[in-house]
Amino acid sequence: LILEPNSRFYADPLIVLDFQSLYPSIIIAYNYCFSTCLGRVEHLGQSEPFEFGASQLRLSPRMLKVLVEKNLVTVSPCGAVFVKSSVREGILPRMLNEILTTRLMVKASMKLHKENSILQRVLHSRQLGLKLIANVTYGYTAANFSGRMPCVEVGDSVVSKGRETLERAIKLVESTERWGAKVMYGDTDSMFVLCPGRTRQDAFKIGEEIAEAVTRDNPPPVKLKLEKVYQPSILQTKKRYVGYMYESADQEKPVYEAKGIETVRRDGCPVVSKMLEKVLRILFETQDVSRVKDYTCRQFTKILEDRVNVQDYIFAKEFRGQDGYKPGACVPALELTRRWKTVDPRREPRRGERVPYVIINGPPLVPLIRLVRSPDELLADPGLKINSNYYITKAIIPPLNRCLLLIGADVNQWYNELPRKVLMLHNTGGGGAGKAKRSLLASELQLPKKSTISQYFSTTSCVGDCGNQTHRGVCGECLGRPQRTVSYVMDKINRLERRVELGEKMCKSCCQRTFETACTSLDCPVLFVINRRTREHGQVQYYRDLLEKMF
Repeated sequence: LILEPNSRFYADPLIVLDFQSLYPSIIIAYNYCFSTCLGRVEHLGQSEPFEFGASQLRLSPRMLKVLVEKNLVTVSPCGAVFVKSSVREGILPRMLNEILTTRLMVKASMKLHKENSILQRVLHSRQLGLKLIANVTYGYTAANFSGRMPCVEVGDSVVSKGRETLERAIKLVESTERWGAKVMYGDTDSMFVLCPGRTRQDAFKIGEEIAEAVTRDNPPPVKLKLEKVYQPSILQTKKRYVGYMYESADQEKPVYEAKGIETVRRDGCPVVSKMLEKVLRILFETQDVSRVKDYTCRQFTKILEDRVNVQDYIFAKEFRGQDGYKPGACVPALELTRRWKTVDPRREPRRGERVPYVIINGPPLVPLIRLVRSPDELLADPGLKINSNYYITKAIIPPLNRCLLLIGADVNQWYNELPRKVLMLHNTGGGGAGKAKRSLLASELQLPKKSTISQYFSTTSCVGDCGNQTHRGVCGECLGRPQRTVSYVMDKINRLERRVELGEKMCKSCCQRTFETACTSLDCPVLFVINRRTREHGQVQYYRDLLEKMF
């Protein structure tokens, strides 16, 4: 049972209650097993055998009459009949009871040896393994393709009883007036209870009372426990929510927790998850939309000005093999693989490997698949630029809007109202191969050929600190105060050289080499920092020649 949540922002405390091992507990509590099932109600009372699981079952009417008269059977919500444990204890309940008891013993041992980190990891792995075995037992009972003992009656009974248990819990919560609570979302074995107008301390008290009442209403070992309280929080859709989590009433500093949204998903790029998490933190801490807007617009400006680390733009999608896609599929991982194989047939990624890629700028109306490049290509070619508009409109704004539209804020409108600003470097020369004339500066520096029209664009800002515009590099105002201008430009040159030197030192210390390194690890942020600083360092010779020419 998954209820559709009331999607909105909640400033009041939201209690999260969770049934402890719901499906295994139901199997134990109601004695659901292959060995205790008598079949469905409509089949009982027949003298002929009827289909049961992978075989057939025959139950004499006389035995059925005795069991019913002595109240020794239970009927699940889906219509399957089981005998009680007083008649026969099922194999599954006995096995699961031992597994859950052993898991509790392992968790108790973890509390006794908190100082031993190695033992903690071992015990944690053991209790997790026991938990998974207990949870998948229900699925095994109804696995009619991969399982060895399919019995739909057992599997359906567990699911329907779990649904009934959750529905009874929801009804109990909403019918108790003294709590004044309302269930906003239910998900299989958990429910989210809103306490409007209550403090967080009151929410914890109400949560404890709800857990005790629901636990008393169910046979052991079915138990509802108070897991946490969110305040504030956002419910998006099924399986997607985020909030500040408190696990106890005396906890002062909350923990940011997200489920199902882009901050915890792996199919996006880091710039999306980082920005979304920061926006949500600002919203939760201040509940001021103007601050959220200021931060969002600042980040958009940084992206448009190309002041964000290239590493944050990298997508990484799983490669499913050459035969894992439909014919004509436009998938970035497949497209890059085809390009690589034309150069080196052995460069095909392994099946399941994540292939990194970025989206670059390109001419209008070009299909998006043609703008896909590997990060190595982006680092090697100075003519390639990140497609800022794509990342903002297609990658960042949709997840932001899924959260902020719930409070009436439209990020698309913020972006449309934002002034466009692009930072350009000074044109240091370079040109096409067919040009007869090239500047002396470009020929001396042996600059690479320019492959895109954007490389011919240059800033008209003065190299000084005046902020004026000029086509000569230095404006008339700065020419009139040569000492200040030369001092400012030399300081800028020193900063550029110093940044490159520090980046190279960092890289060499990481590689433990004193000579030049050729690191190509895309997981290293220093690689992208050095690449950016090296491109900016290309302005140094231009500044020096300009000072020598003008002063």
